Parts: sequence; structure tokens; C-alpha cells
Amino acid sequence: QSADCADGRRKGDSMKSQHRSVKSAESADDIRDAQTYAIIGAAMEVHRTLGHGFLEAVYQEALASELAARSISFQREVELPVHYKGVALDTSYRADFICYGEIIAELKALNELTGRERAQVINYLKASGFSRALLINFGAPSLQHERLVHNYPGSLRKSAQSADSNP
Repeated sequence: QSADCADGRRKGDSMKSQHRSVKSAESADDIRDAQTYAIIGAAMEVHRTLGHGFLEAVYQEALASELAARSISFQREVELPVHYKGVALDTSYRADFICYGEIIAELKALNELTGRERAQVINYLKASGFSRALLINFGAPSLQHERLVHNYPGSLRKSAQSADSNP
């Protein structure tokens, strides 16, 4: 027999309502970052249509077409300069896409993502001064995507800092 909570609900019901409130908080994040969700939606459509198994260049071209169809502003193959002690190096990074003028979208067509790909995108963020990036992998049976944040001025960065400080 379950004990009742102070508000008349059973303890099991209390846990369900707590779970719902967490989902509401996630929904608030969805609204704050509508741009990355729009890019992910375009990538999902490309993956749904083409599946996995193509070379990265095929997915780049298809995503460019899908982004344009959804009126998402973007630039392809953007060169990002790298500085060392204040001096621009001859070598630069080349990001697959810059969307909305502020979000890096790096595409891969691999069996699975590794730390190497994540490190590459973090370096792109550092080189560009941008705060948000998406790492999108079309090579797996299901689309894989990760949001990476570096020195984000909004609440997403504050959340990450508080998570970092808790063991």
C-alpha cells in the first residue's frame, strides 16, 4: 500500500510530476536555441531521405539544399584563421557550414563519432570566436548530432559551469 503525499497524491504520482517538470525545463531550452534545432531538423530530413553510406561531400551538398529550402542562412566551406600569440598563422581551419552567421555546423560520415571530431569542432569554436557548434554525423544508421558550446554568453553556458562545479 502506497503512502500519500502532503498534497493528496501517492508517492509514485509525485515522482511522475517531477519528471514532467524536468521535461518542461528542457522545452524552455528548445525555445532558447531554436536555431540549432532548425539546423538539426534539416539534417534529419537529409538523413531520412539519403540514409547512411554516402561520402561526406554528398551530405554537404544535400544539407546546403535543405538549409536553403528552409530559409536558414548559411555559408559553406568557411575559412577560419588561427592565431598564435596574436599572429595569424598561414594555416587555417575550414568549417563545413556557418549557419545564421554564428553557428558552426561540422559534418561527418563516420561509423561513430570520437573525441577527435569533438576536439576539432571545439578548436573551430576557439578559432572563430563563435559560441555554438553542431557536430553532425550522417554515417551511422541513425543521425548523430551533438551541440558543443564554448564561452556561451547565455544561460546554456551558466548551466554548463554549474554542472562542471558539481562532482
